[in-house]
Amino acid sequence: MNDSLIRWLFWIHLASTLFMIGVIWFVQIIHYPLFSSVGSAEFPAYEKAHTKRTAWVVAPPMLVELGTATLLLLFRPASISLEEALLGWVLLVIIWVSTYRLQIPDHERLTTGFDHRVHRHLVMSNWIRTVAWSARGLLVMVMANNMLQ
Repeated sequence: MNDSLIRWLFWIHLASTLFMIGVIWFVQIIHYPLFSSVGSAEFPAYEKAHTKRTAWVVAPPMLVELGTATLLLLFRPASISLEEALLGWVLLVIIWVSTYRLQIPDHERLTTGFDHRVHRHLVMSNWIRTVAWSARGLLVMVMANNMLQ
């Protein structure tokens, strides 16, 4: 893969990561905590709509981020170390495993009705993704600085 294409790949990767950092912090600080404010009767319909609409917003950038992270691991620019690329990829694995093993099952449980215990677990376990994406953000900013050197 030529250098110009690899650089474009990196900037797309950076954009998708930064987008997801904004989304995850919004979800963690505002969106998930407000679930408890939705009325009990309305909550199942709200949760189903929330899940469907959220997927349209987060699935494309998450897939782009994963794809570009994988390609950057395979076709690394000289300015990005193997350790940086691997760490970024490992953090993505943590995010994806957390999403599929913790957050998605909690959302599925909430489709039958609001449950304070499940809601608390969702909010608390989502810190895994929030911290991992924030760490990725710092990492890709270091990589961006290296790319610009």
